[in-house]
Amino acid sequence: MARDTSATGVAGRYRLERPLGHGGMGSVYLAHDTELDRPVAVKLLAESLAGDTAFRTRFLREARLAARLSHPNVVAVFDAGEADGGRPYIVMEYVDGTTLEGRGPLPAGEAVALAVQACHGLAHAHAAGLVHRDVKPHNLLLRTDGTLKVADFGIARAAEATALTQIGSVLGTAAYLAPEQAAGEEVTAAADVYSLGAVLYELLAGRPPHEPASLADLADPPEIRPVSELAPDVPRHVEDAVMRSLARNPAYRPASADELARELGSQPAATTRVAPNAATRRRSRMRWWLAIPAAAAIGAVAAAVVLTTNDDGKPPPSRPAPAVVRPIPPGANAQEQARNVAAWLRARAAAP
Repeated sequence: MARDTSATGVAGRYRLERPLGHGGMGSVYLAHDTELDRPVAVKLLAESLAGDTAFRTRFLREARLAARLSHPNVVAVFDAGEADGGRPYIVMEYVDGTTLEGRGPLPAGEAVALAVQACHGLAHAHAAGLVHRDVKPHNLLLRTDGTLKVADFGIARAAEATALTQIGSVLGTAAYLAPEQAAGEEVTAAADVYSLGAVLYELLAGRPPHEPASLADLADPPEIRPVSELAPDVPRHVEDAVMRSLARNPAYRPASADELARELGSQPAATTRVAPNAATRRRSRMRWWLAIPAAAAIGAVAAAVVLTTNDDGKPPPSRPAPAVVRPIPPGANAQEQARNVAAWLRARAAAP
């Protein structure tokens, strides 16, 4: 068994002071960086993972990628390596605060403000090619000054091929897992959007959108109740953004974390311009064609008013009665109506 590193520190540099939390992947400690004289958080991966050479390689690779991220809403990664006995560790920024676990229900404004911060952190990571894969309240840290930070980038990806994630860890985070991720399909940034939507749902409603109890529940989750049924005071545009982010089909979710932030920040009066469908375009064309004879009729009336008097105010000499203008025959559809209008115009152009 690996030696207890809490007695000697990690890598001869990080002195472990007290535990901050434990989970299936390992334990997190508050530590002191003796070289830079600052507090840090050290995550020691579970000893059961230390013997998996492939996992250690993946973990270190993902930790180095996560270390490239630099954003106010992302927990910074400072260092990674192997402690005594080959036990992997990762050294991160210490966040003086708490997680979002168990914080709901919150007022809509407060919940949205937290979610928007998470959106900014995720958008930065996605732009760098990193997908979190495990967005949940436990991985969203709220500092005492109100700054929210996304933690544990890279760890979920490194662990997804292990038996640990196939049962225990998956069920532990299933309430926030995107359907395509649960089905073992390709995981993209859209999965993080879904997971953040699930977290926001819980912050607003006080409970996750669904709570699967088995792997079978993951494969066929129930329909999600609208947020307003559990939290009637939530603004409509916020509910719409949350429910869109929880769409089973990734194509129906907000296209990015940035777009989700914009939808959450929009005002209730704001509307999204929807591209017209074919029927709407046909109706628009019909209205445009019908406007032509209407304008012609208005012009004819105006001309008639002008011609009824001369400049000296005397009536003009009598003229032959104008020809009767036949109305445009109605069409059964937009295409037929357009043809009728065109024929009417040609006939009027040929008339003396």
